[in-house]
Amino acid sequence: MSSELSQHLPSTHTRRPRGPTLPAHRLPDLPGRVAIPAQARGAPGPPPPLERFNTAPAQDAERDLLACLHSLRWALRVAGHRPYPDPASLLAAADEAAYDLSAKELAEALAAESLPALPEDTYSAAHTALSAAHAAYEAKFGHVFVIALDGVPEEETLDRVLEDIRSRLANDPEDERVMAAEQLRRLARERLLGMLGARGTARPAGDGPAPGKRDKAPPR
Repeated sequence: MSSELSQHLPSTHTRRPRGPTLPAHRLPDLPGRVAIPAQARGAPGPPPPLERFNTAPAQDAERDLLACLHSLRWALRVAGHRPYPDPASLLAAADEAAYDLSAKELAEALAAESLPALPEDTYSAAHTALSAAHAAYEAKFGHVFVIALDGVPEEETLDRVLEDIRSRLANDPEDERVMAAEQLRRLARERLLGMLGARGTARPAGDGPAPGKRDKAPPR
């Protein structure tokens, strides 16, 4: 019956063979259709500073920390507690380690410091006054005068340094040791903030290279 019916169907209804089909997940190339390069989908940017610090090789992390406070045990301790979940955790660990500096370690850290930098337009008489005050300070305490200038406007730097150095000359050696240790701790915090890309006002050292600016960490 079916063969008889097919004989009476018009020729336009005759089944034609089909060519190969495309996979369902792929579209044919059509005129005007432009492929999107893979990189246009968004390449990952550089990791945040804290992530770089957390994942850096131990020697690199220690070198960065020594640029903030030149105490090898402090740097080893802070680097050894990585990774830090946030900047506040890193700063807290740095503070805790700085409070534990021995007298010998404090002397080592102070030996790597130099006087704060003064504004470029500071007049020569001010440099003379500062040099005389520092000479008196170093003669009494045996180390350079250090001060954290975070929050101090640049135009007030000279007055603040001279005021503090003259005031601290009245301290006895033990009181000044405590004061110097506190200033070093604050300097380390400011330098760490700078390393993390946060806004800080730590000033670079004045005479000579900045503390900790060495090609590699000292041998353990």
